[in-house]
Amino acid sequence: MDIILLERVEKLGAIGDVVSVKDGYARNYLLPNKKALRANERNKQVFEASRAKIEADNAERRGEAEKHSADVEGKQVVLIRASSNSGQLYGSVSVRDIVDALNADGAKVTKQMIVLERPIKTLGIFDVRVSLHPEVSVGVKVNVARSPDEAELQSQGVDVMASMFEADTSGFTERRDPSLEPGEIVVDEDEGEEQQA
Repeated sequence: MDIILLERVEKLGAIGDVVSVKDGYARNYLLPNKKALRANERNKQVFEASRAKIEADNAERRGEAEKHSADVEGKQVVLIRASSNSGQLYGSVSVRDIVDALNADGAKVTKQMIVLERPIKTLGIFDVRVSLHPEVSVGVKVNVARSPDEAELQSQGVDVMASMFEADTSGFTERRDPSLEPGEIVVDEDEGEEQQA
């Protein structure tokens, strides 16, 4: 289906471009969201007549988004999640989780603005793009950790999972006396003297 774009659409075109897209994409997304018009003679005339207004409205929205980008750009949010010992999350971090954390930090974003390239399913720090306007996008960092202490370490650049496996985990070792019967407890000589006294 041929359509006329009413706003810039990523990987498709800019305002006023006539592009050919699949019918379902046009009918289910572009046309209902008022991002495009069907490319017929009547709609082309309507678009050309109102082109200046459409471009002015777009410029105004872009200006507001650029002002708003100062509030959002460079923010880092911490999300505490349970995970396995290998760093795999039990579940994943959703767009809603990121939106809630950013809005709690005063960013004022919606779910449609968050662009996740792939789901977040492990511990670590991830770069997430926030598209405030089709022509204005900023980056935020999402720090996924098991505890606030781990999040602090990750923000300082420490790989928590690698350091956990490098740590000496020998811990407690039990003394063994081969002359004892099973179930008997090894008694230190110091402890034995204390008990006799």
